[in-house]
Amino acid sequence: MDIKKIRDDFKILKKDVIYLDSAATSLTPDSVIKAVEGYYYDYNANIERGVYSFSQEASRKYEVAHKKVADFFGVDENEIVFTKNCTYGINFIAHSLRWKKGDRIITTLLEHHSNYLPWLRLKDRYGVEVIKIKPSKKGFFKLKDFKDAINPKTKLVAVTHVSNCLGTIVPVAEIGEIAHKKNALILVDGAQSAPHFKINLKDLGCDFFSCSGHKMLGPTGTGILYIKDDLRGKIEPFEVGGGMIKSVDIDTFSVADGWEGFEAGTPNIAGGIGLGEAVEYLKNIGMENIERYERKLTKKLLNGLKSIKKITIFGPGDPKKRTGVIPFKIPDISPHEIAFALDEVANIAIRSGFHCCHPFLSSVLNEQEGTARASLYFYNTEEEVDIFIQTLKEVI
Repeated sequence: MDIKKIRDDFKILKKDVIYLDSAATSLTPDSVIKAVEGYYYDYNANIERGVYSFSQEASRKYEVAHKKVADFFGVDENEIVFTKNCTYGINFIAHSLRWKKGDRIITTLLEHHSNYLPWLRLKDRYGVEVIKIKPSKKGFFKLKDFKDAINPKTKLVAVTHVSNCLGTIVPVAEIGEIAHKKNALILVDGAQSAPHFKINLKDLGCDFFSCSGHKMLGPTGTGILYIKDDLRGKIEPFEVGGGMIKSVDIDTFSVADGWEGFEAGTPNIAGGIGLGEAVEYLKNIGMENIERYERKLTKKLLNGLKSIKKITIFGPGDPKKRTGVIPFKIPDISPHEIAFALDEVANIAIRSGFHCCHPFLSSVLNEQEGTARASLYFYNTEEEVDIFIQTLKEVI
C-alpha cells in the first residue's frame, strides 16, 4: 500500500488535521466525490422507466452500483438493498418480519443503540420477548450463553460484528450456526466490520447484514442491507410506493423481484452511485491489505497508550481480536475535556461520550461519563499515531 498516494486522494487531509474518528464516519476520496458530482452535472434524472438518455444513464449506473456492492460482499446483486444508513437497514428488518406475542429476540448488551432500540420497540408494540446476552468487560461472549438463550420461540438473533465502543471482533459465524441449528435467523450489524476487513456474506452465514456507506468511504445518507435470497418470502417491506411494484390494480399489488422490491420511492441515486465507487476504491486497494496495515497501526497505538501512566484502555489487548477502535480514559479528566484539548492543541479529532452504547458502558463497564475513543483507518499514518500519543501526554 502506498499511503502517501492514498492520502493524496483525500483532499480534506491537506487541512492539517489528524483524523482519528473514522468509526463515526470515514473521510471521502476524490473518486467518490466526483462520482456524486458526475450525476448532478452530467445526467441528473430519475431512474427506471425513463426512455431519454439522462434517465437511461442514471439507471444504468445505479444498477451497476448494486452489482459492485454485491461483488464486494460475494453475493448476488438481487440480495443487496440500498438504504440510507445501517440504522435504517436494521429497522427495515425489524418492521418487515412478521411478529406475534411470545416471539423471542436475542440481542446483546454490547450493541449500538441502532441494534438495540428496534427490538425494545417490538417488545412494546407486539409483546415479543427480548433477551440480552451480557459480554465480558472486554466484549467477549460465552457461546454457551447463546445456546442457552435460543429456544423454539426464538425468531431472530441480532448481534454486532465489531463493537463500536470497544473494537472487539465478535464470532458472528459461530453464533449464526447456533441460531440456525435452532431454526432462528441471524442479523449482523456490520457497520464497524465492513470497512476494515474482507467479508464474504455467504461464508459468514448470516441471513441479514446491515452496514453504513459513510463509514466505508461512501457518501452520507447511504447504507447497505443484505437479505438472503431464500428469505424474500418472509420479508414484507414496511415501506411501499413507486418504483417497487411488479403490478398494481384498484385493490391489490405485487412487489417487484430483486432489490427493486425493497426500495420504495426515488432513492438516493447520487449517493448509491457514489457508494458503488467507494467499494470499488476499497476493492482496488485490497481489503486484506487494509486489514494488515490497520492491525499494524492498532498495535502501535495500543503500545503508545500503554506508555501513559494511569490510563485505562478498554477492549482486547490482542490486535488480532479487535479493530482500530480504541477507547480509553484518564483519571479525573472527562472524555470531553480530553477530546477538546486534543482538537485545540493539535487539530486531532477523536470521539468522546457514550458512542450510542449506554447499556454496555453504564451497566457493564460502569463508566458514567463514557470514554474517549480514537479510531483508525487505512489513510492514517504511524507519524499521526506518534503525534497523537505525544499530544495526549502533553494535554493531561
